[in-house]
Amino acid sequence: MPCARLASCWGGRVLPLLLAYVCYLLLGATVFQLLEKQAEAQSRDQFQVEKLRFLENYTCLDQRALEQFVQVIMEAWVKGVNPKGNSTNPSNWDFGSSFFFAGTVVTTIGYGNLSPSTEAGQVFCVFYALVGIPLNVVFLNHLGTGLRAHLATLERWEDQPRRSQLLQVLGLALFLILGTLVVLIFPPMAFSRVEGWSFGEGFYFAFITLSTIGFGDYVVGTDPSKRYISVYRSLAAVWILLGLAWLALVLSLGPLLLHRCSQLWLNGRGLNLKDRTAPDPQGLPRPQKMPISA
Repeated sequence: MPCARLASCWGGRVLPLLLAYVCYLLLGATVFQLLEKQAEAQSRDQFQVEKLRFLENYTCLDQRALEQFVQVIMEAWVKGVNPKGNSTNPSNWDFGSSFFFAGTVVTTIGYGNLSPSTEAGQVFCVFYALVGIPLNVVFLNHLGTGLRAHLATLERWEDQPRRSQLLQVLGLALFLILGTLVVLIFPPMAFSRVEGWSFGEGFYFAFITLSTIGFGDYVVGTDPSKRYISVYRSLAAVWILLGLAWLALVLSLGPLLLHRCSQLWLNGRGLNLKDRTAPDPQGLPRPQKMPISA
């Protein structure tokens, strides 16, 4: 019996979901390859052309010396040192940047542009993540639950008049829209202004960050040519935590809002049908119109 139930569950639910999952991955791989492979080849060719041009302008260098210099640049980049600028660039490990890094660790974003380079820092990062990631999950769950507790009246709305139900749904929709503007629209506008990005790039950074994908191609506070306020990256870390909590709340209340809207629509249709078939006020059925035959 247990084997039969397991086979039935695998064939009825798990297998179709697995096939859909694999097909979705294959679709993503195909689309990304079509969109990005040609651009990558162009960038690679352009880089080789620039290296040859550099060697032609500086004949004292040979190919091997240039490759060694490029290797030094790559190692510096991996360790979080921006090759642009000079030694006066802001530190990646001041308190504000360290606070931002700690936030990316516990939220599992991990941009990849900065990581501990010392053995002690790597060991501490492991144990810090082991405690911080569960703590972050518990914090976000409790924060989302606390926010939803203020909207508990929606759970008991069946006993309320239809007008009150409609006002509550509109209020919830307005609350979610305004919160989304505060979390997903206004911060990208601020990041775009400070970092010199377009709004599309700022929104892309916000989504990639709050979805915890964290590619690392766009990171705030890393341009050495700009002068940031000391708490800039700390404020970005606070925005990340609040944004993750907001997304958890939206994922929780979004289906509830859609369910309430569908109930209101169905109830409205039911009232309209009742009005069409309602009896005469004196208790007699309304006369039906008879078609006039030719």
